[in-house]
Amino acid sequence: MTLRHMKIFCALCDAGCNTTKAAGHLNMTQPAVSLATKELEQYYGIVLFDRIGRRLQITSAGENFLQYARRITAQFDDMEREMRNWDSAGILRVGASLTIGSQFLPHYVKAFSHRQPGTQIQVIVSSSDTLEQALMSNQLDFALIEGISHNPAMHMEEYMEDRLSIIASPQSGFRQDQVLPLDQFCRQPFLLREPGSGTREVFDRAAEAVDIYIRPIWESSSNTALIHAVVNGLGLAVLPQRMVQGALERGLVVSIGAEGIDLRRSFYIIHHKDKYLTPTVRAFLDLCRTYRMEEPLPQAP
Repeated sequence: MTLRHMKIFCALCDAGCNTTKAAGHLNMTQPAVSLATKELEQYYGIVLFDRIGRRLQITSAGENFLQYARRITAQFDDMEREMRNWDSAGILRVGASLTIGSQFLPHYVKAFSHRQPGTQIQVIVSSSDTLEQALMSNQLDFALIEGISHNPAMHMEEYMEDRLSIIASPQSGFRQDQVLPLDQFCRQPFLLREPGSGTREVFDRAAEAVDIYIRPIWESSSNTALIHAVVNGLGLAVLPQRMVQGALERGLVVSIGAEGIDLRRSFYIIHHKDKYLTPTVRAFLDLCRTYRMEEPLPQAP
């Protein structure tokens, strides 16, 4: 059993247990992929896939082996990248959820580039769920997210506090700082971020804490789209306070409350527990922990 066997196995799982797709991604023949899988099963004396008809389905033993294989191949890739870039600053692969990616990460990257100009910084801005998947497959070194990671393979560290705001259109009869009773709050049309986003998770958790369930009429991955929808009187939105500040100052929306709803939250640094953090990664994370904004944040809309 070799590292090659583990990489083939991971690629097969990433391809949805489709041997043809895995072979294409690996530039191998389909029989070679099948042979490597059989050699693994023979080596350990276990069944990694159930072969039902012409389709493969991973077994519980296969799921367990996949966790080890991902961890081992990720550490090997880290070693390769680190050793080959030993005499240079190397590449930093950063992930950020949408609010952090639009409001904070550009400042972090700019400040860090001044400190270490030789570092190439690659960024992915996406939902928290997508970033966790990228961390699991070692496509990112770490991520900055708005919600809580529920993946036991992740190390999570709180690094900054924040809060969400409930915004409404003043044209719909709402007043600044108005507090709605829960029964009235529940009857409003809601415009929310998509499931899997940190913002949505914080709101859903806050609603659950007061025993209410909100079914939105709109879902969007765009904070700006939701703000414009509120401005046009389509309902209430729950968004990061920093993202709505511009609309509040211009009187386009008002910020309201709801009885018992706590929308305080934290931002988190997450990375795989087995991830080796290079000195460059550690330096960037230290900057995130201590950074203070020295210029106004851009506002929307």
